[in-house]
Amino acid sequence: MKTKLSLGDMEGMSAYLDQLEVELDRVDTLVKSGNLMTDAILNSKLTLARRSCIQVNCKARLPEQLPIEDVDLCVILGNLLDNAIEACQKLKESSRTLRLYMAVNKGQFYLSLQNSAPEEPDFNARNYITSKRGNHGLGMKRVKAAVDKYHGYLNLANEPGIFAAEVTMPLGQM
Repeated sequence: MKTKLSLGDMEGMSAYLDQLEVELDRVDTLVKSGNLMTDAILNSKLTLARRSCIQVNCKARLPEQLPIEDVDLCVILGNLLDNAIEACQKLKESSRTLRLYMAVNKGQFYLSLQNSAPEEPDFNARNYITSKRGNHGLGMKRVKAAVDKYHGYLNLANEPGIFAAEVTMPLGQM
């Protein structure tokens, strides 16, 4: 949305918001983590995943308050889940899976996401290079920047049939 605004593309912004409205006309309550912002993001994205016939397994336990800015949480969760859903949609329905685990433990925010992926990823997928053109390909850079902001770690791994992402961020005195 920021890109469309910065380019003065109000028509594109309107079309994007219309698309969101259609896609999120009914968001299921699939997750109650304890954190309202996390629940809003997870429930909207996981509802979209289920509509794409993706088998979802999600476990999230978080405190009501996190010392992570809402926009950063949205960047991290939103981009990782968007990528996972998109990867699953390229596979036959019977092999689409997404597993997500989130928790705070010993002052660390931890997120683990695994999703189905091609058995033999191409060069771009193995090296996390997007094949999209235009204003695409910035998602993982933004995720990395958000994680770095909190002096955290982002680990990405491609294995035959699965993609995995892990995020760990110290939260100070929680």
